[in-house]
Amino acid sequence: MNQALEVRQHNAITTARYEYSELQLDLFFYLLSMLKKDKTDGVYEIVVKDLSAMTGKEYKYGYLRKATEEMGSRMFEVSTAKSYKQLWMFQRVEYIIGEGRIEIEFANPIKPYLFDLKDNFTSFQLYAALRLGSKYAKRIYALCSQWKDKGQTQTFSLDEFKKMLALLDDKGNEQYKQIGQFKQFVLDESVKQINQHTDLQIGYTLQKRGRSFQNITFTVKAQPLAVVLPVKDGPAKVGAAPVGVSEAQYQNARLLLEQWNIKRADVVNQIMNSANLVQEVNKFAYELQTGKIKVEKNVAGYLLTRLGLKEPKGKKNA
Repeated sequence: MNQALEVRQHNAITTARYEYSELQLDLFFYLLSMLKKDKTDGVYEIVVKDLSAMTGKEYKYGYLRKATEEMGSRMFEVSTAKSYKQLWMFQRVEYIIGEGRIEIEFANPIKPYLFDLKDNFTSFQLYAALRLGSKYAKRIYALCSQWKDKGQTQTFSLDEFKKMLALLDDKGNEQYKQIGQFKQFVLDESVKQINQHTDLQIGYTLQKRGRSFQNITFTVKAQPLAVVLPVKDGPAKVGAAPVGVSEAQYQNARLLLEQWNIKRADVVNQIMNSANLVQEVNKFAYELQTGKIKVEKNVAGYLLTRLGLKEPKGKKNA
């Protein structure tokens, strides 16, 4: 399975008002990663064992059936210049008994927001989104991904931001009304998870007007994925990456070299132009993060020796 699958989500969906649980967001993001422009009227399927392999979670069919049932009844409220659109996701969901497959057809009105993206979309890494354990972290990760090339998000009205996350309704009913609770259970926990488990490092600023907080802005910058799974797919040429690695693995390797202060142009170019070396950098990061190997000092030297770009200590005089 490709661990570098990318989700492309219409910006109107990124900022829409809707409430999905953590499980429902995993199913939604997983489906978005499969969409094909030439298959707008087709049937998409979730193979439960493949989803489990990616998330490391075991799924009971009773919970999945309840999750998709509720997804079918929960609406997306999308703002346009002229209206608020209320949209629902599914036309049909069918569980194939004994096969571990879920077949899904999308409702026609929401299809333009799934397939007709043009340049109006947010992209983010599926694996990173699935690793987040909070529904708020998943939504904020997608939102910040929309602004990852800008360095910070737009300034959101705090009320509108809470409505986006279904924490505040139009009648004024509010969850986490106290700012301390909102920070603790929504903002701080989301920032912690995103910074630990995704390709983004984010922070936030709350702005006061008078005695109360009125607005929120997030800072966003790229970082290497906290855990990078080794490439398992066959050769594929994507963007500037050499044949044999995905663009996500390629960019992650570049960020890792910078983080480990490997900056000599000839060394960096040699690594980045080799599919095998790019894969080894990502594999090394994975083994380092998961504790398979331990390097207390001079990570750069250890890596370069492993890549065959530096002689081991003592070998010159041997």
